[in-house]
Amino acid sequence: MIPWLDECDIDFPPTAQALGPDSDAPGLLAAGGDLSPARLRLAYSRGIFPWYGAGQPILWWSTDPRMVLQVDEFRLTRSLRKTLQHFALDPGCEIRVDSATPAVLAACASSSREGQSGTWILPEMQEAYLRLAGQGLLHSIETWMDGELTGGLYGINLGRMFFGESMFMRRTDASKIALAALICLCRRHGIAWIDCQQNTGHLASLGARERARAEFEAHLARTVEQAAPVDWRFRPADWALLDDRIGAP
Repeated sequence: MIPWLDECDIDFPPTAQALGPDSDAPGLLAAGGDLSPARLRLAYSRGIFPWYGAGQPILWWSTDPRMVLQVDEFRLTRSLRKTLQHFALDPGCEIRVDSATPAVLAACASSSREGQSGTWILPEMQEAYLRLAGQGLLHSIETWMDGELTGGLYGINLGRMFFGESMFMRRTDASKIALAALICLCRRHGIAWIDCQQNTGHLASLGARERARAEFEAHLARTVEQAAPVDWRFRPADWALLDDRIGAP
């Protein structure tokens, strides 16, 4: 049996107690509790995240291994570079940060994770994440084309760590453009790792790879209490942090 969390106590059991790879739910650590900002902040700082569906209690996970995108290992393919070059030079295209966070969450909720049906970003989870956004802990990176939100992602920033949550696209490569912009922002802010939680072929194609839980938690211990970035605005000049040929006439 997994532990049931008391709403009055936000602490979690040790992550080593999460169910193992031979179980029906590898990585499941606990159930119950709430989605208060304090509990969510504590959870992410320890590498724990909520993930559950409609009709289920809140389920908390600590997967082992953990999928991580090391910023310096982001795979900029030739086709994506070409897409970004066109995007950066098009006056109708821009990256915005935190300008439409509720819309980004809603769009991500309507998109399923790879290999899954339905959504895990339930209305109460969207509300909880918007509370984090109000505290400056959650950011949305948005791809805009001709005044339309065409793709984006959102995630949580604690110290010098970014925890990616979900992304969506309405036009080809729009989510990849947003991720490329996030890579630039992370490089500018000295954020070395982006947590991707679980292994998917899409993430692997972009350079993400699995890390042992112990290695992941050691990285969190070094980074989440560092001074967090303040300025999350994206500037066209930031593309040069990815490739100095992007945006060049």
